[in-house]
Amino acid sequence: MEKMKSDMGGGAAVVGAMLAIAEPKPKINVIGIVPTTENMPSGKAIKPGDVVTGSGGKTIEIINTDAEGRLILCDALSYVRRFKPAAVIDIATLTGAVVVALGQVAIGMMGNDEALLAEVREAGERAGERCWPLPLWDEYRDLLKSDIADMKNSGGRGAGSIVGGWFLREFAEGFPWVHLDIAGTAYTEGEGPHQVKGPTAVGVRLFTEFILKRAGA
Repeated sequence: MEKMKSDMGGGAAVVGAMLAIAEPKPKINVIGIVPTTENMPSGKAIKPGDVVTGSGGKTIEIINTDAEGRLILCDALSYVRRFKPAAVIDIATLTGAVVVALGQVAIGMMGNDEALLAEVREAGERAGERCWPLPLWDEYRDLLKSDIADMKNSGGRGAGSIVGGWFLREFAEGFPWVHLDIAGTAYTEGEGPHQVKGPTAVGVRLFTEFILKRAGA
């Protein structure tokens, strides 16, 4: 638990990117959204078997109380629709499963638009924050089926990162969207030639590269 401070790495990346993007003042509209909550036990804490309703109206059966970040991230994806975005990129320390799949080297990426996926991946290559695509095939959606709600918040042990991405895809309707799972890259236990031990600020450079290229800067 003492290392869970790095679990807000996605929100921190959005704030850091907005500060970095503001410096060169690119001629492009950029909106940063950071959903936040205090994850503490109380009489109102979610429990396995509970059903909650997201802000978009879909019902979610709670299977895993550790899959809590996606419950506020899906609300952010529902909220962003009001801006009629040309593209949406979310970033989160979403799953431990992505660490098993890709270690601490690559960001796991998923999305609903191949052109945007390629654009984000290229920005990551330029920024030194490499991304590796994972499939969102329809078969994986079956793992989220619920008998009492529109979906479950977890599909079990198998394909954990992909199932987390599929959960978010349910709320990314009507706009090109890419999800970046940085659970393996947001924090490092050792030092490297470009990185001290601890939080890595992963995502800030990628977002900045992406926006500046889109703005033609």
